[in-house]
Amino acid sequence: MGTKNIGSDFGSFLVEEGILADVEATGAKRVLAYQIQQEMENQRLTKTEMAVKMHTSRAAVNRLLDPQNTAVTLNTLEQAATALGKRLRILIEDPSRS
Repeated sequence: MGTKNIGSDFGSFLVEEGILADVEATGAKRVLAYQIQQEMENQRLTKTEMAVKMHTSRAAVNRLLDPQNTAVTLNTLEQAATALGKRLRILIEDPSRS
């Protein structure tokens, strides 16, 4: 029994369902949370120490590291990058080039 290709691609399905932006935001947040967590481990920083370096609360660091929480602000991401001695880069790209 052959499998018939019903849709053009998964991205089209997400667009049709109206959830593409949410899926992309969640994916991006997971990557950022993972990168920040890895860098904290590399630098042997606890969440409390990270909070002090970011001039924020440990609860805010927990939200930052929560891959499901997509409501993190650019300011918080910038503070995290600076606290880790890194630079935050954000770009807008043509989806046909990715």
